Amino acid sequence: MIIIKKTQACRSCKYLTTEKKCPNCGSSNLSPSWKGVIVVLDIESQLAKTSNINKPGKYALYVG
Repeated sequence: MIIIKKTQACRSCKYLTTEKKCPNCGSSNLSPSWKGVIVVLDIESQLAKTSNINKPGKYALYVG
């Protein structure tokens, strides 16, 4: 049997996670309603700086 965990987005930092608490900022304010994905590998990139992202990972573009 395969168990698939639902990905949620943190409302505080938009980090995508399958955990009950955001591993990026520690918030438990998660939303199952989100759109788009940004994958940040280099925190020095212009995209990371513009989006105020300071940790590599997957982030939502929009969190509902």
